[in-house]
Amino acid sequence: MSQPQNFSNHRAMPPASYLAAGLVLLVFAGRCIWRAATDPSFDALLLALVALALLIVWNASRSRAMVVQDRVIRHEMRLRLERLLGANRRADIERIGLKQLIALRFASEAELPALVESVLAGKLESPSEIKRAVRDWQGDTLRV
Repeated sequence: MSQPQNFSNHRAMPPASYLAAGLVLLVFAGRCIWRAATDPSFDALLLALVALALLIVWNASRSRAMVVQDRVIRHEMRLRLERLLGANRRADIERIGLKQLIALRFASEAELPALVESVLAGKLESPSEIKRAVRDWQGDTLRV
């Protein structure tokens, strides 16, 4: 069993296979561009363009997944905060930025209201400050 998640080990790393695929695509694109520059032909140029397109798709596959994950976290945290703080605090909840909501997700239900008040008061602003203030860390292992 892996160790419990906390501030020092909570960052999600892309799978090694994803990083390896990116490295292969980068080397391939570099080789294709070199070939197109040193021995120009239609086929060499087309291959270089395809290699660059593959790199773009590789990058977009992760970045788009991260956007969706952030939207899900935003929705989840707004619902969680509304349940904890009450519907009458919806306007306050809407003032909390996305990066702050993402950082707040690690807080336990017991400490979340006080952390939200600190965020709204401007005492905690950056995600790192918010995460460092969490005492009862709630791990999130279902991440992209």
